[in-house]
Amino acid sequence: MYEDLRNLMTNTVGALREDPRAETIRLLPALVTAVVFALLFSQPFTLLLRDWWTLPEAGHGLLLAPVAIWLAWKAGIRANAAPNVGLGAAILVAAVLLRYMSGLAAELFTMRASMIMALGGLTVYYYGFRQLIHWWMPFLLGSLSIPLPELVTGALALPLQFKASQMGAALLRMREIPVRLTGNVIRIPGNELFVTEACSGLRSLTALISLAVLLGGLVLQKPLFRLLLVVIAVAVAVIINGIRVFFTGFLVYFVDPALGKGFMHITEGWLLFLVSLSCIGLVSWGASAIERRLFVKSAYEPAYSG
Repeated sequence: MYEDLRNLMTNTVGALREDPRAETIRLLPALVTAVVFALLFSQPFTLLLRDWWTLPEAGHGLLLAPVAIWLAWKAGIRANAAPNVGLGAAILVAAVLLRYMSGLAAELFTMRASMIMALGGLTVYYYGFRQLIHWWMPFLLGSLSIPLPELVTGALALPLQFKASQMGAALLRMREIPVRLTGNVIRIPGNELFVTEACSGLRSLTALISLAVLLGGLVLQKPLFRLLLVVIAVAVAVIINGIRVFFTGFLVYFVDPALGKGFMHITEGWLLFLVSLSCIGLVSWGASAIERRLFVKSAYEPAYSG
């Protein structure tokens, strides 16, 4: 009789597991959460997708967002993950309030940031704060995929324009080309070069910083080396942009003024950006080699796994 009762219970549990309705009931809270999240954050998400597709300075988000999702899936859920309902609910309430207030103010950056904040709150609610730390890199990449506010980009673009103009003019003088620099205008005999906001290097700067964060997380183990890689990425972006201004002036002066605009100018920018990417890749490879020599154990540690 005992064996019959145990078999009956086993068969009942197995039937419930195989019952699609029981599976639906088990997934119902997650489905409701997904629907509510989509309703609350559909506007900032669609606007973010539009900016990724249409704005050159935001295009790196098309790469970062899928990579962030893949890294989160690859890292998985911690074996001892436990929900933290109180802290998760508090973060979610703060995210919803931020979404509401930024929507009233029509401030896109904080509206989009509230979406990342809400995802963090859901992670803490269901899996605990340690899971949020476990997924530090996906969340960091997701944050970097959000375009900066125009107020910030405008404040950064002007100094970058001046720096690129100064570096380009200095390199032209080294080639004994007569140069007169006025702000972001480089005057050479017969031509004037305007270093506009589009040529400030801000686009390549954001893309290279994102790449440095990604490579640092995947290839390097030590936080100091990761930070140094980001600092080097900033320096590479500024230096390469100054070299781009120099090449433009050099070609305009010695070859043809038409090379300073149009298709050739864009092609030159893309080629130098590829050089920047190569530099970051080489630096990350070199830093990884140094790590293996200085810290033998790191050679046996896997790449990012949370």
